[in-house]
Amino acid sequence: MKLTKKLFLGLSIGIGSLAMAQNTYPVLTGAPFLRISPDARAGGLGDQGVATSADAFSQFWNASKFPFSRNTSSAAVSYTPWMGKLTNDVFLLYLGYNTMLGEEDRSSLSASIYYFNMGSVDLTRLVGSEVVNEGTAKPNEFAIDVAYALKLSDTYSMAVTGRYIRSDLSGGIGSESTLKPGNSFAVDVSGYLQTFKHTSFGDYEGRVRAGWAIQNLGPRLDYTGDENSRSYLPTTFRLGAGYDLFLDEVNKVGLTLEASKLLVPGPDETGNVPNVGVIEGIGKSFSNKESIMYSGSLEYSYDNAFSVRTGYFRESEIQGARQYATVGVGLNYNSFGLDLSYLINTSKVNTALDNTLRFGLTWNIGEESYNNEDY
Repeated sequence: MKLTKKLFLGLSIGIGSLAMAQNTYPVLTGAPFLRISPDARAGGLGDQGVATSADAFSQFWNASKFPFSRNTSSAAVSYTPWMGKLTNDVFLLYLGYNTMLGEEDRSSLSASIYYFNMGSVDLTRLVGSEVVNEGTAKPNEFAIDVAYALKLSDTYSMAVTGRYIRSDLSGGIGSESTLKPGNSFAVDVSGYLQTFKHTSFGDYEGRVRAGWAIQNLGPRLDYTGDENSRSYLPTTFRLGAGYDLFLDEVNKVGLTLEASKLLVPGPDETGNVPNVGVIEGIGKSFSNKESIMYSGSLEYSYDNAFSVRTGYFRESEIQGARQYATVGVGLNYNSFGLDLSYLINTSKVNTALDNTLRFGLTWNIGEESYNNEDY
């Protein structure tokens, strides 16, 4: 079953790198689905969310945004058909919930489930000149999160997230295979700044936003039982800043810039990934200056009922070559919200991510929070 083992590792790595290009050298990790944005709002903003305003999907990007939410409780669900140019049975599903704690809404508790279904793969073996069917494998991955966030001041909050990760690339291959599900846990640490409204350009009001996050910091995944072939988690550092300009009481324009970097060592001159501990690996990752990714976005919203979004994401051509523009819209009616986004490949390299659609639903369960007027 060595060939099958390589097949599934290749499937995971191919999805994790998120690039279908030749002559590129992306940093490879285990549990690659943790690098894929699950929500349509972020999908319309160039796949960014560490410094955008709080929403029901903040758990994935920066849980410290939740204490700045406009509602005391909310739920979110999203569905993303993935790599639709290659297959029709691969998708991502995300469920999230958050609620305020305390009388003054200064802290929050949140949880989410993120599931990645890799479809079905028919397994065969060549016995002599005959092809023998050995069943069907259904590889999948999922993560379960719980986070607590607290306002340390009226304008700044921090959060800690705990995460259980299971990555089953075997999908039930059989007892003969050495490939097994990988299990691990990770933590996120994040912070978020959002100022009060203040006098801005001309007679308009403005507001500053900024955020940071260290995500998926934890032990490596073991898929084979071999100590020397464990896979790093996609540990990532994100840093972003934004500005909201309030044109009047109902019209708002937001601009956000973000940079992110994988804190995982890349291949050395011989093509081998260093077999070192997680912390040492983070240190080695800084020698790879090409692994920084950038994104920018613009969002217009009317009375928190209608939004139009666009963004751009860029990655080094030798680290995956992902370069694409995004557009999206958001609609809110009473307590319900619908978000849609669309990805347009702008790289010279063809990619299976082109034409990716994302769908997201939100439900504001609670009442308006104390933040609704102050910010």
